[in-house]
Amino acid sequence: MPAGPETIEDYDARIRAAADGEGRLPVAVEEMPGWDIYPYEIDSLRLKPLQPLADVEPARRGEDASDCWCAQAVLEDDGQLVWSNDRWRVRIPGSTGLPIALILSPLEHHDVPSLPTELAAEMGQLVVALGEAIERLPSVGRFHVAKWGDGGAHAHLFFMGRPARMLQFRGSPLIDWEENLPRVPLTVLQRNARAVADRLVVHVGGQAGSLGR
Repeated sequence: MPAGPETIEDYDARIRAAADGEGRLPVAVEEMPGWDIYPYEIDSLRLKPLQPLADVEPARRGEDASDCWCAQAVLEDDGQLVWSNDRWRVRIPGSTGLPIALILSPLEHHDVPSLPTELAAEMGQLVVALGEAIERLPSVGRFHVAKWGDGGAHAHLFFMGRPARMLQFRGSPLIDWEENLPRVPLTVLQRNARAVADRLVVHVGGQAGSLGR
């Protein structure tokens, strides 16, 4: 098994193996296309009818710090922890169809609008360092960063590596493509993430996670 990051040729071959004879991937109805907030009807490109205003915004996971993952006293390394220091962590999410997808979160319980000045400054530096490290991967053409926060109250930024030379994946539609791409094996994600972690250690310190090593 190769030890370094995956090449774009290997990534491309795995995706094409999941496509049909016309080069089309199946719609992953068990992912975002099946969510109630997905804007389109699955069997067409019609937008769903607008729903009435909700009475209130729904509570998010971790609105109470005692119910948040950060209430755990120990930062566990479960093979998906990419990098950490005494204030931040970077993790691989559960699964992805992209060459790399990461989540950056502070260890203390804050949302982005309530980040203390020092943490806000560090977040900016980490965004730059993560972007540089992700774009060095041979399978990545560009890095994307996003913040939604409708599901969880603890600050978390998403980092995604848009596959290199796969130009139809450019821009914001990458999110829709990601849901329908075949899942990248965890061992491949770990290899790619190791390269990112090593760059972070060089540029901002901290320590790399085990990532299956």
